[in-house]
Amino acid sequence: MDQASDFFVATRAALAQLSALAVQYAFSILGAIILLAIGWIASGVLSRWAYRGLSSIHGIDATLAQFFSNVIRYAILVIVFVMVLGQFGVQTASILAALGAIGLAIGLALQGTLQNIAAGIMLLVLRPFRVGEYIDTGSINGIVQDIGLFATELKTYDGLYRLAPNSLLWNVPVTNYSRLSTRMHDFKVGIAYEDDIDKAIGIMLQVAKGDERVLDNPAPTAFVMDLGDSAVVLAMRYWANSSVWWATSRDITKEVKEAFDQQGITIPYPQVTYHAPPDEDRPPLLQLSEQAPQTRN
Repeated sequence: MDQASDFFVATRAALAQLSALAVQYAFSILGAIILLAIGWIASGVLSRWAYRGLSSIHGIDATLAQFFSNVIRYAILVIVFVMVLGQFGVQTASILAALGAIGLAIGLALQGTLQNIAAGIMLLVLRPFRVGEYIDTGSINGIVQDIGLFATELKTYDGLYRLAPNSLLWNVPVTNYSRLSTRMHDFKVGIAYEDDIDKAIGIMLQVAKGDERVLDNPAPTAFVMDLGDSAVVLAMRYWANSSVWWATSRDITKEVKEAFDQQGITIPYPQVTYHAPPDEDRPPLLQLSEQAPQTRN
């Protein structure tokens, strides 16, 4: 009888303890669900606000705005997750330490990738080039097709596709041929020493001023650049809109050559003149070699 009463007492105590634990964890689970719901909604709302706010700022790219809005969203979700674990008695300090260690390990493993992301953010913020512009770094050149967080897509003048890591583009000087609206062309040509310099300069300026794509301000200028070994080097500088610069430079080069031909202006090319000494002044060995018969196999 005593054993039966002891069993019932123990069972009643166990059930009471289980009921207390159930109530305790029920509130913890309910609180965790509420926290998750609030965190999920808040992260979505705040990330959308951040995206709209950043997108409204002049010069902020949509890719960059989306990146920062995602960072805000996932940061809020991580904080909410840590708070949920705290509801169940988990030490949040140890969780944060573990997350820090994991983040450090990931950062070391993805060092190159993170450099590309950092460079991509800087490229999107400072905008040294935009989509549709032609750039040249010395080793990479082409028309920008897309600027991402990791890499930039380029299309070369001969139709090739290139994917350049952002860190490579950020760490070298970049020449942007399309950023400014106008460009100068430094045109050089050599004429014979016997030709009339003023006449040649007049022809060059006439060709440039006759092209409607050449800008009047600044006006084209031409002058003697150098006295070469076989030619007087003339230079002409004129400005044109960047969008038509290549076509203008090609056409003017062709037209100057044709105008020089029509006006009798000679464009010399390097020549070597060999003066042979008389036979009596040549070494005997050279005379014998020239007199020797030539045979074919």
